Amino acid sequence: MVKNYSIEISGRNINVETGRIAKQANGSVVVTSGETVVLVTAVATDEVREGIDFLPLTVEYLEMSYAGGQIPGNFFRRDMGRPGEVQTLISRLIDRPLRPLFPDNYHYETQVIATVLSTDKENEADMLAMLGASAALEISDIPFLGPIAGVKVGRIDGKFVANPTLSQQAESDINLIVAGNRDGVVMVEGGSQFVSESDMIDAIFYGHEAIQPLLDMQESLKKEVGKAKRILLDEVADTAIQARVDQIGEPLLKEVLSIADKMDRQQKRREAQKSVLDALLEEYEGRKSEIKDAFHSLERKMIRGMILNEGKRIDGRSFNEVRDIECLVGLLPRVHGSALFTRGETQAMVLTTLGTERDRQRIESIFGEEMRSFILHYNFPPYSVGEAKRLGGPGRREIGHGALARRALLPVLPKEDEFQYCVRVVSEILESNGSSSMASVCGGCLSMMDAGVPLKDLVAGVAMGLVAEGDNIVVLTDILGDEDHYGDMDFKVTGTTEGITALQMDIKVERLTREVMEQALEQAKEGRLHILGCMKETIAKPRNEISEYAPIITSVKISPEKVRVLIGPGGKTIREISNVSGARIDVDDAGVVTVSSPDKECSDAAMKMIREMVQEAEVGKLYEGKVVKIMDFGAFVEIFPGTDGLVHISQLAPERVNKVTDVLNEGDEVLVKVLEVGKDGRIRLSRKAAMGETLDAS
Repeated sequence: MVKNYSIEISGRNINVETGRIAKQANGSVVVTSGETVVLVTAVATDEVREGIDFLPLTVEYLEMSYAGGQIPGNFFRRDMGRPGEVQTLISRLIDRPLRPLFPDNYHYETQVIATVLSTDKENEADMLAMLGASAALEISDIPFLGPIAGVKVGRIDGKFVANPTLSQQAESDINLIVAGNRDGVVMVEGGSQFVSESDMIDAIFYGHEAIQPLLDMQESLKKEVGKAKRILLDEVADTAIQARVDQIGEPLLKEVLSIADKMDRQQKRREAQKSVLDALLEEYEGRKSEIKDAFHSLERKMIRGMILNEGKRIDGRSFNEVRDIECLVGLLPRVHGSALFTRGETQAMVLTTLGTERDRQRIESIFGEEMRSFILHYNFPPYSVGEAKRLGGPGRREIGHGALARRALLPVLPKEDEFQYCVRVVSEILESNGSSSMASVCGGCLSMMDAGVPLKDLVAGVAMGLVAEGDNIVVLTDILGDEDHYGDMDFKVTGTTEGITALQMDIKVERLTREVMEQALEQAKEGRLHILGCMKETIAKPRNEISEYAPIITSVKISPEKVRVLIGPGGKTIREISNVSGARIDVDDAGVVTVSSPDKECSDAAMKMIREMVQEAEVGKLYEGKVVKIMDFGAFVEIFPGTDGLVHISQLAPERVNKVTDVLNEGDEVLVKVLEVGKDGRIRLSRKAAMGETLDAS
């Protein structure tokens, strides 16, 4: 039975259809807006795999090349299994609001796949995929505490817009994704152009209001075609085990949680857990995992109790206090820019490399190809948390943190025509105890300033946390790893003294009220301003000069008609200039020539040759030229490479000349003056007019 539901948002219809395709999935829907079409399926196994005591959920967002009318640009000419950066980020975006809404005792392996089948390149597929994921789960037999929905929020000319098109986003000073349920906001992600905290709050709750019709639509769909949900067996914790763990473990953990140093605390925690296991394993033989779970439950209860009831944090700070900060720049002699940013036990070494246009990153998607001049990579090696693991490529977490840091710094970057370098920033996390992505933002800003990138302002970031039990709510500034793990919110906010540039929020509670969010943003602002002050003491503005080891980039605008002259037949001329000077030369169709070279000498040599090659003849100016062709009516003289003019026989000498070769022959060097440059580009020269003059005199 095919069912369709439609709703209008910002003047555009969103349609959800089920019952036509992919009917063997537990739940499947097709979501359409304009000519963008997304198929979303949800499937869960029939049995729980042995040993699984967590939620084995995978969310995949796939952009198929055919959706955008493209053929894949690889050897096989097919869509490969490994998703690109864009697909990875959207997969994370969909996963984050879904994951907290599965019951704690749900352990069936579950897979949600969103496949973009068609795109009109105006209506984006990401929010349609999020809607489809929730709808597919809602109508399936999979237990899910939804529905949820998400919208993009833009602000154009001071007015909020829900799900702005790509062209509208280019005009917006806010580009925000808001996901939520009926009760409140559950996830926020996005960037802005120095927007105030109050305006950002308004944008977030405008988004929450905008998703309500999408929730209504899903509820109607579920009522009509939804399957009965699976009955889950309640996992009843053994209260006797918990009581014994509490009895033995509480005094041990009380001592552990008074240790501020992370590594010392972890060592003492392991010792405390071993003591509990040693004491109880004989009594509860074969139930080691249950004892460990009870120990973690006790630790969670005690950490949260310390904060809520005693007003204490693990490291002794007040709720709104930022950890000690140390900023250093210019640490490494041969890199173009470097910074070491340390906040408590979180440390990032961030390196900046300046490159040329050819170093730009190519991003392929169904919307086409994008060339990025600003690249940011985030690395999280295992030693940063005292572990030894196999090194591999970046995972979803690394890609997500890098994207957040990049988004935070983009608003302060100079325009490409003002700073022609490609900028790559790499954040190496050396130590981690919470908020390493925000350390990357701070360190990235310092590193680029050290490299001489003319940033508009300093940018800092801080991660906010939350612990809530009923009406007892505490907002924490600059959270530790344990406060993130056992807390209810991870809210990252970045910005300048003028306003917010990026934010990302995930919560574990059912909803977040406006009042709590306002408090979190205000506290984040105080923390951010404090961090900016520390950064400013280290380096207040970008260095005046770039590193001596960075390439030198200069550019010149030439007439588009001269592009062919500069390139030469088959690229011969431009290759010759490059080989002789040692510089790399690029020229576009508009006539912008970019020269990149390892030093000033190479750059100057290349620019000199280019100017000589493409210079324009000036009326009345003298030129030392070479006779390249003799005709009965005159001689053609090359006055600079690729440009020649005619010396008519009447202009060869003051006296009458009967034969051109009586005066000039091919190969002769001759001083000539430009008489006229015609509209067609033809140049009239005179040898007669140049007699008695010298180049120096001209």
